[in-house]
Amino acid sequence: MDDGAPTIEVSLEMLRLAAASGTTDIVATPHSNGEFEYIPALIDERIRELTGLTSGIPRIHRGCDLHLSFDNVSDAVEDPSRFSINGKRYILVECSDLHISGSMSKVLDRLMGIDLIPVITHPERNPILQKEPSRVAKWVDMGCLVQVTALSVLGGFGKRAAASAKQFFSLGLVHVIASDAHDPVHRHPRLDEAFEAVSAAYGKDVAQQLFTSNPTRIINGDFVSADPVVSAPGRKWWHFWSGDSLS
Repeated sequence: MDDGAPTIEVSLEMLRLAAASGTTDIVATPHSNGEFEYIPALIDERIRELTGLTSGIPRIHRGCDLHLSFDNVSDAVEDPSRFSINGKRYILVECSDLHISGSMSKVLDRLMGIDLIPVITHPERNPILQKEPSRVAKWVDMGCLVQVTALSVLGGFGKRAAASAKQFFSLGLVHVIASDAHDPVHRHPRLDEAFEAVSAAYGKDVAQQLFTSNPTRIINGDFVSADPVVSAPGRKWWHFWSGDSLS
């Protein structure tokens, strides 16, 4: 459907890898942007097909990697369940690598005004947010959540993304870790290695919350706190540093 699995055979291989490494639920999140059209009915049809071929292991839920264009935001406001995860209240939001508008907070606030909770995807891989984590801190203070990619934690996206992921951890700005899988090899769906790495660095309770508890609540549409999962004693410093420049 987009730049992910090109065939159903590749999708099946990815699902088998995910299940074999302990994943029970996976969210399919095709892009909705200027390059890829997002068609919920077609995605649901593909999910049903894959579910029939895998006996529902792992369970597949529909979502979307939403790019914040005017049309997408308007569509989300008109039909909140169109892009949300499992038709509930959480919505994945991807920021542009080239420009992030100063009105981003207003856009996120508009989504939250219709009871959609934005989950900011892979900020550790975004060159703008790598340099300005205070922006992410402001969005989290609004009630947004942050999702970091498992391979970033393991260094799979390079040293800069790994260092940025560590910084977001230190600031208490990580709520979910996901695979963001695109293929069975280079951007695979396995989460077990990243789970072990996070357990070693921050404790198994933290890993359990980031890989299991919070994702389960998101899929079910239950409340997930935006408070730090990892203790962040320096968080208030970012508030002072950012001032009003990002409002």
